Amino acid sequence: MERIQNPHFMTGLQLADIPMPSTDSARPTAMLKNCPAHAPTPLVNADALAQDLNIASCYVKDERNRMNLGSFKALGAAYVIASDAAERDVSKITYVSSSAGNHGLSIAAGAAAFGASAVIYLSATVPEDFAKRLRDIGATVVRHGDNYEASMEGAIAAAADNGWVLLSDSSWEGYTDIPWRLMEGYTAMGAEIIAEIETVPTHIFLQAGVGGLAGAMAACFRAAWGEAPEIVVVEPAFAPAIIDSIRAGKFVTTQGPVSDMGRLDCKEASLIALNGLSRDANTFVTLTEDECLTAIAQLPAHDLATSSSGGAGIAAAMLSNLPSDARVLCILSEGPDA
Repeated sequence: MERIQNPHFMTGLQLADIPMPSTDSARPTAMLKNCPAHAPTPLVNADALAQDLNIASCYVKDERNRMNLGSFKALGAAYVIASDAAERDVSKITYVSSSAGNHGLSIAAGAAAFGASAVIYLSATVPEDFAKRLRDIGATVVRHGDNYEASMEGAIAAAADNGWVLLSDSSWEGYTDIPWRLMEGYTAMGAEIIAEIETVPTHIFLQAGVGGLAGAMAACFRAAWGEAPEIVVVEPAFAPAIIDSIRAGKFVTTQGPVSDMGRLDCKEASLIALNGLSRDANTFVTLTEDECLTAIAQLPAHDLATSSSGGAGIAAAMLSNLPSDARVLCILSEGPDA
């Protein structure tokens, strides 16, 4: 496990014209109250895991059943579509994006709920079972390219060619408004954690692909708890988009083989997330494939079965040399079959 300290902590990279993540959960929390599928997800006190790690406590936010969609992503794209629907008729709008997993389900569910259309671009590496789940919700699925970045290029081109709304969970220069709103949706989860957890954590482990989840949660936790917790951002060694950018002191594109941590296998960071994490995170780590898979194989015994993407943060906690008084917080972001 590679680990570096953040030389930009509390100052950030200060990326020009790129906003910081929202920390205001009031709007998404209020909108969720009107959603019949919504209920807060459990914050699990994983006592047995804490004992195994010889630490004081380990809390795990369990997102495996969020709004019956199986991951935290339900709070993102669907929230953007709900926000649009509150302002105008979306029945003639087509939302398009690429997806490496659960983001596409959130778009499809949001579009179905508000009468819009959804087109999801998938790379060749995304399993066909996932494509079927999207079609079952009503989305049109388009296969494009051999990796996430190639499928994103296809979605961007389709949006431009057809006048569709690009609804990405990443952000780049000139494209920040929609992903900023999407990340705001995730703050509802942060608010649930802050309201329920008994004591402020000493260590928080946040897995990252493009970084939307990690960026939103880190910003929320800093706003609530100040500099007290050590926030650790976890990426696959095959997709070190954020850690390489932090090391370089600027946004960089990374390269590597396909990772089993499929939802985290992103070679370019979201600029909003990078901007926030460069300010809010203390530490950045990468996990090898074997490190992550070996660690998460132990989680079913603790009723925390998940995929390598969903458990990467917990895996990093398990592999860290934590002090005996550590109070750990992790996010179980998806189920084992996601």
